[in-house]
Parts: sequence; structure tokens; C-alpha cells
Amino acid sequence: MEKETLWQQQARQDPRQAKNYIDRFAQLRESGADLDGEARFVDALLPRDARVLDAGCGTGRVGGALAARGHRVTGVDLDEELLAAAQRDFPGSRWLPGNLASLDLRDASGTRETFDVVVSPGNVLAFVAPGTAGAVLSSLAAHLAPRGRLVVGFSLLKDYAFGTFEADVAAAGLRIASSFSTWDMRPLGADSDFVVALMESTQTVN
Repeated sequence: MEKETLWQQQARQDPRQAKNYIDRFAQLRESGADLDGEARFVDALLPRDARVLDAGCGTGRVGGALAARGHRVTGVDLDEELLAAAQRDFPGSRWLPGNLASLDLRDASGTRETFDVVVSPGNVLAFVAPGTAGAVLSSLAAHLAPRGRLVVGFSLLKDYAFGTFEADVAAAGLRIASSFSTWDMRPLGADSDFVVALMESTQTVN
């Protein structure tokens, strides 16, 4: 039996959690807030018509913006209400239920699907089941195409320390190529409270 994620635990305590999340970003969008910073970062890494996995896609905000920029997007999330919002707002992409710690996407022939970029923004790593962040990184790394890259962003104020993250990255067969404190690539410093990490497989590094 798979461990319950922190998001699922909070949803049990507050059944309106998903609706409040959906409403919050709808209000931000209506107010004119810039919600595409993550998508711009990822888009800069890719040629047109690239394959993108939005891991922990939520309402499809990031994946939908990448699809609008000409990419083929698959999104995965555990929350059915958030997935329904993604399917409604971005019907041109594929939105699937799934646990990132055990993710194993296969095509019709049974071959594991791979992607040019796997992106996991929005504090996803801070909301997985306790102790499973390393398994999540490993399963996402397994879905990278040759020379593919993994991008994550999460708060350093949560219960996932940067040192633990670095160890999990190495155990997943990845290395951190670049790290920043924001999606517009501000430097990461000792006092930073957020990290954006760009990773690649150690097996594809020349």
C-alpha cells in the first residue's frame, strides 16, 4: 500500500483544499498576476514540439502554458479534483492520475515513456509522503529521455532540507547542473528560502 502524501493528509482534514487552490489561482489570473514563470524557464530548455512531463501537475497551470508554447504535455497528479480542472481548462494535453513515487508510464507496446523535460514545480517535493522524495526523484529520472533534464522547485522552509535533497539527487543517478533561488534565475544563497534545481542524468554527462 502506497504511503499517503502530505497533500492527501491535508485534504482529509480540509475537503475544500483543492477547491480553494483552484479558486486562488483563478483569482490570481484574473488580477493579472504573472503565473508563467516556471513555463518560461522550462520552455527555454526545449526545441519546439518537445515531450514534457508535468509531475504533480495540479490544475495544469504550468503544463498548459507549455502546451500553448508548442510542446506535447503529459501531466500526472493524485488529486482528482485538480486533474478535472486541468482536463477542463487544457483539453489538448493528457492528464493522468498517478503517484509520483511509483510512477511508471508505459506506451501501448509496454515501453516506458520518456520525456525531454520532466518538471515538478509548485512545492511538489514538499508535499509527497514523508520519506519518499528520493523515490519520487528516482521515478522521474527513469522517465528522462537521453540527455533529458529534470527541473524541480520547492520551498526550503518545508521539511525537506537542501542537503537531503542533494543526497537524494545523487542516489537517483542525477547531478544538479544549475540551481537558483527563483524561476527568473536569481542566485541561490545561504539565506534563500526557495530552490529551483536543473538536473541531468549522470549517465548522459560528457
